[in-house]
Amino acid sequence: MSTFDCDVIIIGGGHNGLVAATYLAREGKRVRILEANSEIGGASVSVRAFPGFDALISRYSYLVSLLPDSIIADLGLNFECISRTVSSYTPYERDGVSQGLFVSRQWDATTEASFNLIDSTGHEAVAWQSFYGEIAEFAERIAPTLLKPLMTRSELKNLIALPSVWDYLIEKPIGEVITSRFKDDVVRGVVLTDALIGTFSSAYEMQANICFLYHLIGNGTGEWKVPRGGMGALVTELERVARAAGVEIGVNQRVTKVESDADGVTVTTAKNAQIRAPYLLSNAAPQCLAALRGADKPKSLDGSQMKINILLKGLPQLKSGVDPRLAFAGTFHANEAFSQFESAFSGAKSGHIPAILPIEMYCHTLSDPSILSPELAELGYQTLTLFGLHTPATLFDADNDSARQAALQSALASFNQYLAEPIEDFIVGIEVKTPLDIEQEIGLPRGNIFHRDLHFPFREDGTAPSWGVETDDPRIFICGAGAIRGGGVSGVPGHNAAMAVLAKA
Repeated sequence: MSTFDCDVIIIGGGHNGLVAATYLAREGKRVRILEANSEIGGASVSVRAFPGFDALISRYSYLVSLLPDSIIADLGLNFECISRTVSSYTPYERDGVSQGLFVSRQWDATTEASFNLIDSTGHEAVAWQSFYGEIAEFAERIAPTLLKPLMTRSELKNLIALPSVWDYLIEKPIGEVITSRFKDDVVRGVVLTDALIGTFSSAYEMQANICFLYHLIGNGTGEWKVPRGGMGALVTELERVARAAGVEIGVNQRVTKVESDADGVTVTTAKNAQIRAPYLLSNAAPQCLAALRGADKPKSLDGSQMKINILLKGLPQLKSGVDPRLAFAGTFHANEAFSQFESAFSGAKSGHIPAILPIEMYCHTLSDPSILSPELAELGYQTLTLFGLHTPATLFDADNDSARQAALQSALASFNQYLAEPIEDFIVGIEVKTPLDIEQEIGLPRGNIFHRDLHFPFREDGTAPSWGVETDDPRIFICGAGAIRGGGVSGVPGHNAAMAVLAKA
């Protein structure tokens, strides 16, 4: 008869591992988290990245949409996300005149005027409201299923009961509906961007559809919010409730081997300690779990986003004349027209960093100045979180340092194209993370922020019942972003892995 050290071992102290641990511990399970690094949090951390400046930035994950309110309530988290009144601002130039497409979170007169400026016929405004009205109804119907066992394709399609929306979101490439419903290249690009963050894909490949879906269904609204106090505030709260529930959390506990038998799972650490339990949850990427088990690694697309964190001594003015406190309050898009995305994708696939990188960013401190010291806030300092799209890991393989610098210059050139004064004049601190840097620092294979290719949130007809967290071993589960319905800061795979274990134990 086996002797167990605990009931469940969890590899990795990221937010999903902490969520799973707390649900399990509250059901009386003895849970032990093994975190390889000296601090928990994984990609959901806040750090003081710029020496001499008291600014706490969300280094990797930075906005919250997919975290269900029900998980916050279940776990009793003292964690708040701030709604942004501005959804996005996209500068563009027409006939030598600098302008911008302004989109409020709720359709209003300012948004309508901005759409009418880009298209005086009114077509794009009507198309936008119609399209996103359909998406909102779809999101409201699918969101409650994320915390339940996977439905089959047919079951979910029948539940949602929006056949035309299902067709263009699930069955056909997202690029088709975007180009058929919208006429303007800039408007098309703003729609497409949600299909590309974290995904190296053309608009006409199905990975873009899945990415788009997850970006629009969080909590049934798809609203992306700012975590008050930074992303690290979520981890702090998750650690508090986990420890209160009796979870044992060990840092500097790198796992080097995972072995299982009919009775349980044995984990070996880098310090040659062996820990045994009936069940194992892995918050690490499936590729990492496979390596620990001595199995073949699942294939997946490379990560494709470069992350840049910037501390500014103030906000630059824009050529369009818009108030920068509005332009940067939501998501700021630069050179992200539909045609620019497709061109950048083709170039990157051929091995070239775009001369003008498609980028998007937002200013955390406009919504939440608490991440700055009072002194910096009083002086008008601001943070910018910037994503460079279509920068796959392959572009950095030959010389990561040189490619990082080239990609940074491309991103800054893209930004400066729409500024009345160069961004370099405002930068007091900057850090750049390529996909290879991200892999090195937090273990995401090839810098893939979703751990592996995303999956639609259902199982195919005729397949076995599943929570989307199972592996080929009945005692080993995935509780991180690599699960079906994983990705983003959501806690969903953590919850679902805990439920899958509780159904067995």
